[in-house]
Amino acid sequence: MIVWHYVRVTLHLLAGLMTCAFLFPVCSQISREKLVQRWSRQLLGICTVDVRFIDQSEGQHAERALIVSNHISWLDIFVINTLHPCHFVAKADIRSWPLVGWLCERAGTIFLARGKQREVRRIYEGLVHQIEAGKRIAFFPEGTTAAQGTVLPFHANLFEAAIEAKVPVQPFALRYVDQQGRFHHAADFIGDMSFAESMKIILKAPRMTAELIRLPAITTCGAHRRDIATQSQQAVRDALGIQATQAA
Repeated sequence: MIVWHYVRVTLHLLAGLMTCAFLFPVCSQISREKLVQRWSRQLLGICTVDVRFIDQSEGQHAERALIVSNHISWLDIFVINTLHPCHFVAKADIRSWPLVGWLCERAGTIFLARGKQREVRRIYEGLVHQIEAGKRIAFFPEGTTAAQGTVLPFHANLFEAAIEAKVPVQPFALRYVDQQGRFHHAADFIGDMSFAESMKIILKAPRMTAELIRLPAITTCGAHRRDIATQSQQAVRDALGIQATQAA
């Protein structure tokens, strides 16, 4: 069974490569988003990951906003894409992943090298232009993945893009659970774990459900980026019912 899952994942990745190479150049933005949404749903289906959308925004969500979420796994991008196909800001390491890195790049992922302030500034300016152009941008402000049961401090730098583009921040809380509603730790992608190792664990694990929780949008008018980052982290932490790791 596990071999068949690997075959299906490989074939699906190859189908994604073909789509990016031959359909994306001739598709409209709306058509590309629909293709990304469908492809993401199919990938999660192959990985036996169901998606449950939970709306806790109380009508205070924003379609034109900077999307942020806690970060657990490489699966997160595709879970969010099933609801809102986005251009993600992701760590530069992903670009080197076989097949997946190229797919993410073609889908509009913006890669950010760690610890390079000049790179952060360049990315930030690009985000402002893309948001103003109507593109849906998302990033994971923890800067890395964290095991479920933990929310790391949110880095504030890229929140400035929402302030300058005059759009709110739309936070989401994300968790992976088993049939009893407990954290499904097969989704955790932490430490030195490779993409291949993570994929193997997920494919061998019992079925899981990704719960994507939309929270009330946070206004950025007259706000400071650090305050918005703190408010976003607090909202995610409260939605998940877990304690955040204190900043050093």
